[in-house]
Amino acid sequence: MRLGIFVGSFVVVALLVQFGVLPKGLGDSNAVWVLLLSLVISAPLSFVLLRKQRDEMSAQIVGRVDSAKAKLEANRTQEDGATS
Repeated sequence: MRLGIFVGSFVVVALLVQFGVLPKGLGDSNAVWVLLLSLVISAPLSFVLLRKQRDEMSAQIVGRVDSAKAKLEANRTQEDGATS
């Protein structure tokens, strides 16, 4: 999804530079200028637009970590019982 947002912003910035709305880079640096400007624009857009997906992924990771901790604790108590 982040790649899609970046590509979309790249296309929009390239069109704006092509039509003269945004300034062109110095000399032959036009492609680098468009790339960097697209990165700067797409980063905050991704942060805002992908918040829901980021929160869902975080909840999944927390669930997996909690289950792994529970399994480790269960194994630890079994080992303690076996050695006693």
